[in-house]
Amino acid sequence: MLQLSLILLMIGLGLYGLATSRHLIKSIIFLNVLEAAVILFFLRLFYLPEGTAPIITSLGGEAVDPLPQALMITTIVIGASVTALALMMSIKIYHQYGTLDWKILLEKEDNQ
Repeated sequence: MLQLSLILLMIGLGLYGLATSRHLIKSIIFLNVLEAAVILFFLRLFYLPEGTAPIITSLGGEAVDPLPQALMITTIVIGASVTALALMMSIKIYHQYGTLDWKILLEKEDNQ
């Protein structure tokens, strides 16, 4: 139960940070926190304490489902790629506009 409450706390922190942060880099960080919380939630949801690897069938017992683990590994790779792209775009935005503040960026965009 403690694990689930910490995961929900991470989800809340990520959503709060995305909603209130005006800095682009902080928004990317909070997006990563939210992504990590969702990954932990799914891994916790499909965790079997007594589960065995699905490759070894002679040991008996209930085998774990490898699909959620494979999907979460894919999610980690996609998340790292999205983060790298977002950071690269942040650098380009900073060089073009001189700031990473959402409010100032929107004002500059409206003035153009």
